[in-house]
Amino acid sequence: MENPVGRHVGEGPQALLVSNNSYQSTDIAGLGSRERLDGGELGVIAVRSRSTFHSFDLELELQRRDIPFIKRGGFKFIETAHIKDVLAHLRVIANPADAVSWLRVLTIVPGVGHRTAERTIDSLVSAAEPEKELARVGQSARGKADAGFARLGALLANLRGEAKRPPEQLAAALEYYLPLMRDAYPDDFPKRERDLEHFQNITERYRSLEQMLADMALEPPNDSLGGVLASDPEEGYVTLSTIHSAKGLEWKVVFIIWAAEGRFPSPQSADPEELEEERRLMYVAVTRARRRLFLSHARLRMLHGQPRYGLPSRFLDDIPAALVRSLNLRTPSSADAAPYPAPPQASREPPYRMGARVSHPRYGEGVVSGYQGQGGEAEIKVSFPKLGDKWFLLDYVKLTPCG
Repeated sequence: MENPVGRHVGEGPQALLVSNNSYQSTDIAGLGSRERLDGGELGVIAVRSRSTFHSFDLELELQRRDIPFIKRGGFKFIETAHIKDVLAHLRVIANPADAVSWLRVLTIVPGVGHRTAERTIDSLVSAAEPEKELARVGQSARGKADAGFARLGALLANLRGEAKRPPEQLAAALEYYLPLMRDAYPDDFPKRERDLEHFQNITERYRSLEQMLADMALEPPNDSLGGVLASDPEEGYVTLSTIHSAKGLEWKVVFIIWAAEGRFPSPQSADPEELEEERRLMYVAVTRARRRLFLSHARLRMLHGQPRYGLPSRFLDDIPAALVRSLNLRTPSSADAAPYPAPPQASREPPYRMGARVSHPRYGEGVVSGYQGQGGEAEIKVSFPKLGDKWFLLDYVKLTPCG
């Protein structure tokens, strides 16, 4: 491939090497945060990927840092029906009084219609043991609903039983949900299965279901552009897109994530013609940067709960080495050896007392309900009346005390 970057990128491309796919997201989000703190506009930044599911990890990290973004060429991770379905099953475990999630869970059960679901919810949200209530309701159900209630009750009993980490809880939920998904989406269930497999990998970083659900809380429904517009309209928002969906558009700063073998080029690119098409897509991607270009790949990624080592994309070899500057934002340490290290306990002085009322520019008023982490990873938990709990990095969140 001819050099596509020299006249497009004033500072030359930078190869961003990270330890694992979690760090890939945190490092890229960190660079975006730095741009924001330095007075730069988020609207000049774009993140490009070969496939839409490649950015799922990054979406969660941007939300965690309160960095607004919009996604083109695919739904946001938490907006897809199958992700919502699975999350609903986990939410009723964390909060049995969540009537909205119960409605979604029940209407997935074969033989259960909307009316039956609504009649059942009242007894479930007040039950001490919802799985036993489901068994009772199932005894009076007819046809498929009887067996469906029984299977759902067994799943909830399993999830509520002995202490399980989020990856184990999700694996159990998927065992229950995948047959239902194949029936509901016969035309594209392989793509949805791939999304759920990636979701399984994402859960490896979490130690508690509460933390995971807080990170995946939906944005306020009254925001435009899918709830991702910045609170300051002049600040703009980071654009996430597949390479296919943003042809012809340019940005000052472009990140190309997952520039790694098996991701870009994709594993389906076996013959020379397909490989050449992948090479052309990489050319399109790198020539969209006007000033700065970052090509990121991870040495380590999680697959089915196991670490897998990866290689940089062969297309990086097509760019002359003299033009590329390697960038490693992390100093190697023992923490890098663990794919998803547990966050350390809080040690900095909390800026707000527990129970203090604060206001967020996008989510409105809430109550401070927790802290965790230390240094640059210190987080604050705020409970909002309609949205529930959300975690924010203290260094980046904009909160003001109420009254």
